[in-house]
Amino acid sequence: MKEVVLDTETTGLSVKEGHRIVEIGCIELDNLIPTKRKFHCYLNPDRKVSQKALEVHGYTDDFLSNQKKFKQVFEEFSNFIDGKKLIIHNAEFDIAHLNHELELLGKKKLNNEIIDTLTLARDKFPGSPISLDALCKRYRIDNSKREKHTALIDCDLLAKVYINLIDQKEPSLDFQKQDEKSQVLENVNVPYFKKIIKVSLEEEKEHKEFLKKSLKKNFFN
Repeated sequence: MKEVVLDTETTGLSVKEGHRIVEIGCIELDNLIPTKRKFHCYLNPDRKVSQKALEVHGYTDDFLSNQKKFKQVFEEFSNFIDGKKLIIHNAEFDIAHLNHELELLGKKKLNNEIIDTLTLARDKFPGSPISLDALCKRYRIDNSKREKHTALIDCDLLAKVYINLIDQKEPSLDFQKQDEKSQVLENVNVPYFKKIIKVSLEEEKEHKEFLKKSLKKNFFN
């Protein structure tokens, strides 16, 4: 089963106030293992970034003014997520902004199946902090690279959090140090088995003699 971990950064919080997407990041999972397929883009939102959003992701108006617009990446993005389940932390926020971008282009809303890891975490840890940083801390996931909220880094962290949230062992993959075969074997649950060794006729005869003597001894003593 292929899934896509998705994250966006925006110019602000509210779609109703006209805020737009400035970055989209996606990482593909195949049976919970990250593939090498990713989608990433920065976007020109055609409006200014709010001060609070700038503090979160650090993308300036000047930097974003030189990026592509959503209509230019729409087809590639749509093809990447087509037919795949989307894994998103606080999905309501990201889906609202993505659907807003689609609406501006006159396109249909997303109809992908959505898994909201915020909801999973809320159900699993009621009353506890469930931000991405808090979940990384709970599962001892290194988030030291997350100095700012950037889409691909957040996707990478969320993929690891998601695997833990659904009680699956996180695949221990290092594409630079291990070949493909060893990566697969690391994640295979090998069933326990006993090796059966057949006894020789001589051993079987000796065992019967032992049992006969043992029974006689116990019976008469």
